[in-house]
Amino acid sequence: MQNQDEFIEVIGARAHNLKNIDVTIPREKLVVITGLSGSGKSSLAFDTIYAEGQRRYIETFSAYARQFLGGLERPDVDKIDGLSPVIAIEQKTTSKSPRSTVGTITEIYDFLRLLFARAADAYSYNTGEKMVSYSDEQIQGLIKGTFNGKRINILAPVIRARKGHYAELFQQITKQGFVKVRVNGEIQDLVSGMKLDRYKTHDIEIVVDRMEISNNEDTDKRLAESIKTAMYHGENIMMVIEHGSNEVRYFSRTLMCPTTGISYPNPEPNNFSFNSPKGACDSCNGLGTINQINEKKIIPNPKLSIKAGGFAPLGEYKSSWIFKQLEIIGEKFGFTLNDAIETIPAEAMEMIMNGGNEKFSVKSKAAGVTKDYKIEFEGIANFIKNQYDESNSTSLKRWAKEFMDEIACPDCHGSRLKKEALYFKINEKNIADLSTMDISELIDWFQNLDGKLSEKQLTIATEILKEIKSRLQFLMDVGLNYLSLHRSSKSLSGGEAQRIRLATQIGSQLVGVLYILDEPSIGLHQRDNERLINSLENLRDIGNSVLVVEHDKDMIERADYVIDIGPKAGKFGGEIISIGTPTALLKENTITAQFMNGKMQIEVPKKRREGNGKTLKLTGATGNNLKNVSVEFPLGKLICVTGVSGSGKSTLINETLYPILNEYFFNAVKKPMPFKKIEGLEYIDKVIDIDQSPIGRTPRSNPATYTDVFSEIRSLYTQKPEAMIRGYKAGRFSFNVSGGRCETCEGSGVRTIEMSFLPDVYVECETCQGKRFNRETLEIRYKGKSISDVLNMTVDEAVPFFENIPKIYRKVKTIQDVGLGYITLGQQSTTLSGGEAQRIKLATELSKKDTGNTFYIMDEPTTGLHFEDIRVLMDVINKLVEKGNTVLIIEHNMDVIKLADYIIDIGPEGGKAGGELVAKGTPEEIIKNKKSYTAQFLKKELN
Repeated sequence: MQNQDEFIEVIGARAHNLKNIDVTIPREKLVVITGLSGSGKSSLAFDTIYAEGQRRYIETFSAYARQFLGGLERPDVDKIDGLSPVIAIEQKTTSKSPRSTVGTITEIYDFLRLLFARAADAYSYNTGEKMVSYSDEQIQGLIKGTFNGKRINILAPVIRARKGHYAELFQQITKQGFVKVRVNGEIQDLVSGMKLDRYKTHDIEIVVDRMEISNNEDTDKRLAESIKTAMYHGENIMMVIEHGSNEVRYFSRTLMCPTTGISYPNPEPNNFSFNSPKGACDSCNGLGTINQINEKKIIPNPKLSIKAGGFAPLGEYKSSWIFKQLEIIGEKFGFTLNDAIETIPAEAMEMIMNGGNEKFSVKSKAAGVTKDYKIEFEGIANFIKNQYDESNSTSLKRWAKEFMDEIACPDCHGSRLKKEALYFKINEKNIADLSTMDISELIDWFQNLDGKLSEKQLTIATEILKEIKSRLQFLMDVGLNYLSLHRSSKSLSGGEAQRIRLATQIGSQLVGVLYILDEPSIGLHQRDNERLINSLENLRDIGNSVLVVEHDKDMIERADYVIDIGPKAGKFGGEIISIGTPTALLKENTITAQFMNGKMQIEVPKKRREGNGKTLKLTGATGNNLKNVSVEFPLGKLICVTGVSGSGKSTLINETLYPILNEYFFNAVKKPMPFKKIEGLEYIDKVIDIDQSPIGRTPRSNPATYTDVFSEIRSLYTQKPEAMIRGYKAGRFSFNVSGGRCETCEGSGVRTIEMSFLPDVYVECETCQGKRFNRETLEIRYKGKSISDVLNMTVDEAVPFFENIPKIYRKVKTIQDVGLGYITLGQQSTTLSGGEAQRIKLATELSKKDTGNTFYIMDEPTTGLHFEDIRVLMDVINKLVEKGNTVLIIEHNMDVIKLADYIIDIGPEGGKAGGELVAKGTPEEIIKNKKSYTAQFLKKELN
């Protein structure tokens, strides 16, 4: 038995496809688990080691707390020794809430709020002057210094620029014993029944005292009392006017503008939070964007008539109240529902869109009678807006959103905060300015800040600044220098989200923890890989064990210990085929070792494809950090878009090019980022985008339903004689509708046990034993297999099984071609690895008939793929290009980049220092470029 202090020992692991393996992992080392996609790496790291760590943590709770958690199932393993507390940093863990930003996840924004609440100077939004606040003693001193020997009026402002007659207010002031008020700059005596013009705006102040300032004790006492009274009635603000003059001096206990007298509440961290009602902009509730009705979406084709469905939300003519109202409006304005919308008069359109209440009469020419009509119409635009703002139904909100555009909030201009919060500044910057800076800019700003602060500010801010700087440095260390704190966490890629969590963990400086990471190098350029590996080594050096599931060559070479799982994927994997140091690995005969030592490799093509001579040309793209980029995409080639993380690749392709194409071919809604023009659209006939999002978030989603092959299989079962006799339709063989499914688990095969503060746990349904269907449905068989047996087949078994049914065969064959022969058709999407989900998506798109002029866009398709999987994937992609299609890949992986026919390199750096076209051409042309980082790494690959 080895010493528990030095090793984590896993004995008899059988989760998913693991074949009862024993493994000893050294502690306080950087250990990499590698192997083909689907070989069982995540099953060992997450479903065995992490799951057991989590279960043991829950065991420490009292029996009372555990009853709310239900039993966390033991992972299928005999025993694990030497396990320390486990923290998993996965790809799927960031929040999709629109309120979550990089600043809030890393907690840097919380420190910024504290810094601004305690050390910022406030400025007036009216005059830009520095706001002042005084204590009562200071006010007394200032009044005596300024007005010595003069007569003054002390006033308490009660009404500021508001309409009303204020009769009750004057009555109340009289009752409190005051005799004079100043109304709109004029001092008047209070008289019974006094009131003002209710339709004009007024300023009203109470005259608290009129006195001469002199240096004696009685004056001091009286002045102090008057200040107290004026502050009470004026809500911490008072005014002083010299007798016979109109020049006002304002004094305030809270922050106040010395000239105009506007005041801010004393700042608290909440005043700078866009997630708190105290700080959030009132127009957009702290989201930075609002939804606005887009008339073009309501009337996509103004040449259509109302009857023919010209108003998209209403659809074609039905005999309903709303169309009756439209007919009445037509009577009033002289049009019919058969007229084209563009011919309807503007006043009528105004009423149709924004509503109106009117009564009117129309004289019938034929009968000579007058008919009375009444219109009570809410207006189509108003109805949509109200449904979006007030409806409780998600589907109605989604429907309303189809006719709206998301635009930056006109009040806060996207900063998410109230106006006052933006006028608190440190070194001439407000909190929103800091949030929009890149991390690298921000860190420079903080480094130079100390010299710009006053003694008092420095004393208050020292500790806060230390925290902020160290956290920013950790983000720099993991290669995220191009992000800004304002960036919404929804827009982060899996790898970025994971590296942010990694930075947060390094920031917490825990010791003795086992960290498990899932491919942290996704979306990271080779150049930044070095930084990431250093961060992981840093975690290890302070006394933690780091376990990384990874395919990256550099990471494997730098590890202290490598575990290779294989030999193949799915049920042909799940064994440990080599274990030891990276140098020992190179001597083995595994697929990983052969790719590492160069025996196997992805061959560079002998010559690059010529393409079809046509190009798609995008001019003047300026979204996010792009600096007026104009770029040509040669068609009929494999194009790679490269560049360091944050250089603007996604902005150029996913946010500009794809929405343009999508809008052109499919009238899609998403607006492209700003660009000048696009040429060459006539040379392609459709666009297909394959991104990284998971294929389904519920156990109901599986490869068969996602690729739509399940519909064909269900139709096949309904044609069996037995099914026809019983009158079964396709719905009978669906586990998503009642009829044929097992009703205990509602067809999911598992029951969900909800956890209060942990992820839900799924247990097998005891009624159907996970088969999902009821007994009668399972009696229908095709070639001796029930529908449940088909769902449990691997794709490799399904290909020969369905070879005589072309529709089904084509789809399952494509799944097999992308290297997923080992997964079962009914495997829950939640259990697929990232790389597998990506390839199922790919297979779905590839099984559609391509036209030879299709433009495919793929965002890092190598996510989660081993060298061998990349080879299989690139074979499939090359076949597509051979047929004349264009495939554009955003990629960091050199094995893919070296196969490209044409490379577009964006950079040179990330964030504000990026966004330019650095290089373009074949790989052989690119490597001559001195400025491109990609070129330096590509050179090594090609040599």
